[in-house]
Amino acid sequence: MHRTFKWPELLTDNGKGIAYGGDYNPDQWSEDVWDDDVRLMKQAGVNTVAVAIFSWDRIQPEENRWDFGWLDRIIDKLGKAGIAVDLASATATAPLWLYEKHPEVLPQDKFGHPVNAGSRQSWSPTSPVFKEYALTLCRKLAERYGTNPYVTAWHMGNEYGWNNRYDYSDNALNAFRLWCERKYGTIENLNKAWGTTFWGQEMNGFHEVLIPRFMGADSMVNPGQKLDFERFGNDMLLDFYKAERDAIAEICPDKPFTTNFMVSTDQCCMDYADWAEEVDFVSNDHYFHEGESHIDELFCSDALMDSLALGKPWYVMEHSTSAVQWKPLNARKRKGETVRDSIAHMAMGADAINFFQWRASAFGAESFHSALVPHAGEDTKLFRQVCELGAALKTLGDAGVQGTELEQSDTVILFSAESEWATRSETLPSMKLNHWHDVRDWYRAFLNAGTRADIVPLKYDWSAYKTVVLPTVIMLSAEDTQRLADFAAAGGRVVIGYAT
Repeated sequence: MHRTFKWPELLTDNGKGIAYGGDYNPDQWSEDVWDDDVRLMKQAGVNTVAVAIFSWDRIQPEENRWDFGWLDRIIDKLGKAGIAVDLASATATAPLWLYEKHPEVLPQDKFGHPVNAGSRQSWSPTSPVFKEYALTLCRKLAERYGTNPYVTAWHMGNEYGWNNRYDYSDNALNAFRLWCERKYGTIENLNKAWGTTFWGQEMNGFHEVLIPRFMGADSMVNPGQKLDFERFGNDMLLDFYKAERDAIAEICPDKPFTTNFMVSTDQCCMDYADWAEEVDFVSNDHYFHEGESHIDELFCSDALMDSLALGKPWYVMEHSTSAVQWKPLNARKRKGETVRDSIAHMAMGADAINFFQWRASAFGAESFHSALVPHAGEDTKLFRQVCELGAALKTLGDAGVQGTELEQSDTVILFSAESEWATRSETLPSMKLNHWHDVRDWYRAFLNAGTRADIVPLKYDWSAYKTVVLPTVIMLSAEDTQRLADFAAAGGRVVIGYAT
């Protein structure tokens, strides 16, 4: 069951409007830049920013020393300028002193190597030590900012699973064994589900359950074991998110909680149908696909987001004003595409348009990633587009677009995270199966035919549609099979794709 929908208010007279802004990292800059940031934000029409996403080391520079002064000052500057703050739990990356003192919090890859600190999410979600430090930070933030009128929402973590989706540490192994015991009850049930009589892998107890670590260059992983490890990883990170959320909610229950999903048709690493139940409003980070599929791919990803939000408004937490810096070739957006893409997201149900990030970094891994304020500053074509977009969003907000919902189609394409995970197995008749890409191809086919289909998670209710499409739905439970049979018997049309 979903949590009650709760949307963050803006610092406008009535709290309403289209949210516009992005990630703001003032701790990357000296304080003499902050006033100029606020000036330019007001010029561009920015009314909300996400703050402190990677700031744990600035907030807690040493284990027994806390520094909130800089965060107090920037939140106050923003709030007095009418810019709401979406405050992060700051747990996406830990300070180096924590890793130095507790190297056991690091995740491991399948070869047994530690995933070392220095990037993002270098922590094991099943580490009790890391969780203790993270929840202490959450409580400190809630105690200090829970009643701050300028903080209107909580941004938990950041892109959970980005670097720790697969953890092969001993912490993970022990947690996986407990997860399997809860799921299957008896080792006999688990042996049957995984078919462990093949290759003589029967287990005598849950203490013999393994995670799919490296088994040799040419070895094939048991597909049942691999799929359950995918499910487990999803659940462990979701449990970590809920622990962070609940630690803050015990102190500050009244402000809405979210975390940014990662849904585009080249990634959908979590079962976001589960995650959507645990946020107060749904958020997504979407980065464009250059080329002829650009706008179709955007609509496809957004169609799934609209379903995850149950038709309620949702947040674009990140997208880019132009090029990113993490692809082999990073194409810029062409003239007008920054505004067009933003309005397209709104057309698909978004009531918040945010970017990574406010000011382009002067250094670090993302210094070539585009931003609202480019390296060349305000007297640029890009910043003028940013201002144009801010004015357009204000016009749409004043016209009452906020809160409107997308009209339901007659046709639905069913999406299954488990089928997506299963098609990654290397033991299938074809290694070219890809459930999520097949969803995208069906979605584009309907657009080409002059109509629009919705995309709904298989586990949701889709009985009100006239036609359902199953694209490479390689995993179907007996319950879902019966739902499809009943739907067809009641006069519905069911289109079965290959490998379903």
